[in-house]
Amino acid sequence: MELQVKGRNMEVSESIRSYAEQKLGKLERQLSDGARVELELAREKNPSIAASEVAEATIWTKGPVLRARESSADMKASIDQLVDKLARQIKRYSEKRRRRVSRSVSSPASVALEAPVESEPSLVKTKQFPVKPMTPEEAVLQLELVGHDFFVFQNSESTDVNVVYRRRDGDFGLIEPQI
Repeated sequence: MELQVKGRNMEVSESIRSYAEQKLGKLERQLSDGARVELELAREKNPSIAASEVAEATIWTKGPVLRARESSADMKASIDQLVDKLARQIKRYSEKRRRRVSRSVSSPASVALEAPVESEPSLVKTKQFPVKPMTPEEAVLQLELVGHDFFVFQNSESTDVNVVYRRRDGDFGLIEPQI
């Protein structure tokens, strides 16, 4: 496993680096060979944010890219929470992969004899609504009115379907798909 530790708005001390390497090293036996892990440690500069020590990790595997973000008042606690979250994601991914392999290998007769397995997440609701042409600024106002995390609209300037969303920092983002 290749591990890279970076700091944003802070200098990563050797003790924090070794602590992170030790904790993330526990995930190595669950990951496939050739996995690459990038850990970014940050300190929020806003004094009103109590959980100012942030740990974000991205793991590139042969399969999916796994990401997690945790924050707390202490960097070591953030790293601990992050490793726990990543371990759950890795476990869920490997179980899902094992279920797929066992389904393709087993015969239909043996499937009926197996115990029921947890079902994978499924689509439970479909919603249709008219997409109205408006500017991104008008879409942000609509987003605030409906109280959701995102809002789909037709951009009146480009006639493409766009999405505005609320970011973690309280600002808004715009997604413009490219076809």
